[in-house]
Order: sequence, then C-alpha cells, then structure tokens
Amino acid sequence: MSLKKETPLDIKLHAAAANGDIKLIQKLLDTGRVHVDCRDDEKTTPLILAAANGHLDAVNLLLDQGANISAARCTGTTALFFAAQGGFTDVAKLLISRGAPINSCSLDGATPLFVACQCGYLNIVQMLLSNGAILNCRLADASSPLFIAAQNGHTNVVRFLLSCGCEIDSKRQDGTTPLWIAAQMGHRDVVRLLLKHGAFIDSKRKDGGTPLFKACHKGHIGVVEELLKHNPNLGLLPNGESVLHVAVLGGHVDIAKLLLKYRANPVLKNLDGCSPMQLAFQSKIPKMQDLFKTHVQFKSNQK
Repeated sequence: MSLKKETPLDIKLHAAAANGDIKLIQKLLDTGRVHVDCRDDEKTTPLILAAANGHLDAVNLLLDQGANISAARCTGTTALFFAAQGGFTDVAKLLISRGAPINSCSLDGATPLFVACQCGYLNIVQMLLSNGAILNCRLADASSPLFIAAQNGHTNVVRFLLSCGCEIDSKRQDGTTPLWIAAQMGHRDVVRLLLKHGAFIDSKRKDGGTPLFKACHKGHIGVVEELLKHNPNLGLLPNGESVLHVAVLGGHVDIAKLLLKYRANPVLKNLDGCSPMQLAFQSKIPKMQDLFKTHVQFKSNQK
C-alpha cells in the first residue's frame, strides 16, 4: 500500500521538527490540518526527525501531542535508534522513559544498542542495557554489539560489555570474532582487554587466518606484540601459510624480527614449498634480507 502524498503542511512540519522549532510545530498542529505522525516517502515522521537532530523540547512536544513513539522508517529504524546513533543522551532518556521500544531493529538487525556501540556512546550503552536492551543480540551477519565496539576501537564500551557478561568469542557468519576484528583494525588496547578477559587467541576466520595472522598482514606491530604474549600459533595455518610467511610477504621487517625473537620457524615451508627465509632472500627489501642473514649467523654462532 502506497503512502499518502505529502502535503505542503506535512513538509513544513517535517522541517520544523528537524530544526527543533517548537513554536512552528505547535502552530502547524493547531491548524488541525496536519497529522502529528505524517510521513515522507521513507516513512519518516516528525518525531524521528526531531530525535535524529537532538531536539529534546521538540521530541517532548510531539510526544505530548500524541506522536507514535514506535513509528519506524522504511528501514525499520525508530526515534530511539537515531537518538542513540547521534549520541543524544537526554533525548534517548526521554524516549525510554516514555516507553520507546528498546530492542526494535532495522532490516539488518541493528538495534539502538548496536549504533550506540558502533559510535562509542558509553552512557547510552549503559542506559539501554539497564532498561532491557538485549546484550547478545545479532545483526543479520551475526555480528554482536561487542564485535561492533571492538571493530571501532571503543575500549570503554568493550570493557563495559565484558563486565556485563557478553559472549567474548561470538562469531560473525564468516567466523570472525571480536578479537580477530580488533587485531585487523589495529586496536591494541581493545586487543589487550579482550585477551585479559580470556578471548581465544587462535580464533580462525573461515579462510583460516588467525588474529595474529591478520595483524601481521596489516603491519600492526603493537597488536602483534600483545598477541605474542599469549602463545599464539606460529606454525602453518589452514590457509597454508604461517604468520612469518605473511610478515615477509608484506615487507614488515620489524614484525618479522619480532616473530623470529618469539621463535617462529624461518625454514617452515608453506603449501607452495617456500619458507619465510627463501621468501626473504627473494624479496627486494635489503633490510628483510639482512634480518634473515643476521638470524642465520646468530644461529650458527650458537652451535
């Protein structure tokens, strides 16, 4: 069923709500010729616009005038979703106190908790969880709130979610865990925190790569340092490579040096029959070649 075409007054009410113009909102509603929940082509209501722009007084007025607090856009997103996404604590608090649906979700499964975690708004995360938000809810791809917070490097949010007892090793559909994604993104503090709380060091994505493998691939030496403290797998992975292979192939000399310090095997052959040492000598990076020459000499001198 198609929506009723917007009238000029509908458009004016939407603009007034988006701008937080409470005098104009009241004037338009007093005409009796425009509905408080009039919608545009995307089913956006004045309340959603007021909340999305952080206009507390306008939100309060529209609610007092009977606005539907559960109204959602065509994407499934509500006023509370946008307040959480914008970090508008007072607006979110008001909406929750007036009965906004805490766990309503968008078409891809995102709830207000997800966007608060994504944007790092700890106070809103705390407010939502204390009012019944589902801690271990999932997006359509099975990402959790912890995953989203870890991906975006929001250490304080990660810490709070862990204190609430969230699932630390929950996996996205491709097998990626919060630790894996934090390692990929180079978020050292998040990686350290997850490991402290017992995250599985060798969790594997479906392609066989571990958090350490991905950190080595991306060149995140700080993350590599944190991961190496927890005895990760330095051998061949299901993808046919070792972490030292990928460090050499990526030209990350400092990481290769660190891996050798932690006794990664320089002569371990991958599925193509090549060792990290062979790859190093084939590379066009003099510092990489020198690193392995020095390593060979050091080993010879120890014998």
